[in-house]
Amino acid sequence: MTRLCPHWIRDTKLQRSDQREENTTIRRPFKADAPVKDGPRSNREIRIPKVQLIAADGQNMGIVPTDQALRMAEEAGLDLVEISPNAEPPVCKILDLGKLKYANQKKAAEARKKQKIVEVKEIKMRPNIDTHDYEVKMKAMGRFFDEGDKVKVTLKFRGREMAHQELGMKLLQQVKADTLEIAKVEAEPKLEGRQMMMVLAPK
Repeated sequence: MTRLCPHWIRDTKLQRSDQREENTTIRRPFKADAPVKDGPRSNREIRIPKVQLIAADGQNMGIVPTDQALRMAEEAGLDLVEISPNAEPPVCKILDLGKLKYANQKKAAEARKKQKIVEVKEIKMRPNIDTHDYEVKMKAMGRFFDEGDKVKVTLKFRGREMAHQELGMKLLQQVKADTLEIAKVEAEPKLEGRQMMMVLAPK
């Protein structure tokens, strides 16, 4: 004989099943990573109990409570800045944080200037170039060397000029001699198709 389950028991079972399904769909909200601070910790960001303190005049004050170091910085109208976080205890100095950031930015800008990307400039000549044009090309070449760039000297032969490749070689040797004090040959003269090329780099 089949036993019938009372309707209120069936409803309770259904409610429990629904609750289980709801529980499985609950998701925690996404927690973004905390932003990474740029630069050293300063002032109230320094939460350790004691620090090795360097005064604004460079005097080593020894190990002092952080609260006391903060008061000293505030009284001087300056900031307490952590300069050696890995020391035990960390070393902090009383200084002007704004000036420190400005000095660091200036150093970074100077470093970027020094990291100049070397370019290869091209100077085109003809095997039968006249004296005036040659001097103009050589002045331009000198500017490129001053800026730290390399120079590719290209000679293009037209028509019957291919029969006189020695003129092109003679011209490139002259360029090499005229730039001997400021440049060095990185790629010796060579013929590629109807062009003769040589690469020079600043000394």
